[in-house]
Amino acid sequence: MKKIAKFLFSIVVLVAFTACEKENEVTPDTLTSADALVNAKIDMASDDISNITDQLFDNVDGSTISYRGVNNDNSVFSNCAIITRLPAFGTVITPGTQVTKTINFGTTGCQLNNGNIVKGKIIISFVHQPTAVSHTVTYTFDNFYHNNIKFVGTKTFTRSLTAATATSAPHPIVVMLLDMTITMPNGDVYTRVGTRTRELVEGFNTTQIFADNIYKITGNWTTTHPNGTVQTATITTPLRARMSCLAPQNPKPILVLGVITFVKNGVTATLDYGNGDCDNTAVFTINGNSYTITIGN
Repeated sequence: MKKIAKFLFSIVVLVAFTACEKENEVTPDTLTSADALVNAKIDMASDDISNITDQLFDNVDGSTISYRGVNNDNSVFSNCAIITRLPAFGTVITPGTQVTKTINFGTTGCQLNNGNIVKGKIIISFVHQPTAVSHTVTYTFDNFYHNNIKFVGTKTFTRSLTAATATSAPHPIVVMLLDMTITMPNGDVYTRVGTRTRELVEGFNTTQIFADNIYKITGNWTTTHPNGTVQTATITTPLRARMSCLAPQNPKPILVLGVITFVKNGVTATLDYGNGDCDNTAVFTINGNSYTITIGN
């Protein structure tokens, strides 16, 4: 009888131990439309940051942005930002001079011409080499927020004037090395490492008109989520960003075409930005099911 009791007790302990193990197992984290939306918002911020840093570099002597105002033909900037420079504006810059430019969007929120709200500073630093075809630029975030999403760190991008083909004219190509820490408004912290290349494929011959610019974007990166899971992203169909979508009366996110493929814990999903229309939606597809998500500002 004692042997039977001991046997039954052992079974109960084994079952209890097994059940405990089951409860402590981590359920594999799968891709969701919420993940895709977070990624889209970070992508939108990355594109704005590319625009800001590229224009800061491109206009070395620009001491104000008053000429940019609310006219989207000229820039994504609005007139609530202040630009400063070292050496100070008015000082002649000679080749080989280290230049630092700061754009200060203030602390209360400054609306860009695409409707996104930014605050804080972005600081860029580079060596003035007017005849060089390629430049490496360092950019730093100083208490910088994009739509209440905080970006932290010091990064680099390479800007070159390159002909994509033997018959095409040289045009700007910016390769951004991503190594960002991103804090969402709810406190969730993400990190992203990788590259994002933005090529100006239309509009580079009209240097004073910003609205006709169209960019091709490629790249790949990994994003670490707050729970430690890692997601890879690859632009499998080049993205298109159209600056003409920045209508002041109805600003929209500027990514209008292309596909990003995500992989997380062996699960693959895609985010399709559509057929080129200026809208604020994208289609998220996973396991054969598709969902339309609204990206917004």
